[in-house]
Amino acid sequence: MLVRNNSNKTLKPASGPPTELANQDAVWSEFKYRRGSEIFGEAEPADYVYRVREGAVRTHKLLSDGRRQIGAFHLPGDIFGVDNGEVHRFTAEAIVHTTVWIAKRRSLFCGLAKSEIATAKSVRDLITKSLEHVENHLLLLGRQNSLEKVAAFLAEMDRRSGQPAVMVLPMSRHDIADYLGLSLETVSRAMSMLRNEGILSFIGKTQREIILHDRFKLDQRAKSSDPAAIVSSLRSSQYGAARKNPHP
Repeated sequence: MLVRNNSNKTLKPASGPPTELANQDAVWSEFKYRRGSEIFGEAEPADYVYRVREGAVRTHKLLSDGRRQIGAFHLPGDIFGVDNGEVHRFTAEAIVHTTVWIAKRRSLFCGLAKSEIATAKSVRDLITKSLEHVENHLLLLGRQNSLEKVAAFLAEMDRRSGQPAVMVLPMSRHDIADYLGLSLETVSRAMSMLRNEGILSFIGKTQREIILHDRFKLDQRAKSSDPAAIVSSLRSSQYGAARKNPHP
């Protein structure tokens, strides 16, 4: 299921952790997971902290009715598995062949307490980034229709990937559906609508390779029911009306 590399190997490749973390290579061990293999399970002891080096990871929970709810997708550079309690609340699986760095939570955080401020800040920034993804997911689920949810998801993946010429999604549409709380058919329909509008196009049979032709329009589709955008629009309208009628 997994292959463990030499834990004493210095972790300093180009895509590696920040310099401050790389200097703690004695703390980190490298593991390789095949596609679909479990990294840790729900309710297992949360003794380790994980960081994606290559590949992608999904964390999910099985609901009482048997449905799967994906809580997050973790891409290279993301940290995961940081739980407040003693056990994991989600199961983590490798979406594709994935390389992960693993450190004992106690050793890592105890070491940070004794290390330089820059090192502690690097880990704090990684955890903050992970929390931002959770917040974005909550905002995404609050959108009113499926087209907006899919558009917002694609826009987020594009930003997290660095806005490449061709965005390659590691996750399947079934994964996306379980992340957005939609059916597979609904996700496919929304993708087709965005393609028909000329916002994007697909490469290959799996349609996981996507070219975004109009990022501005994609953002507009994602924000069309954004509560903040609606409030801003209402305020602008009210301000304009007040200027036209200063003495009602």
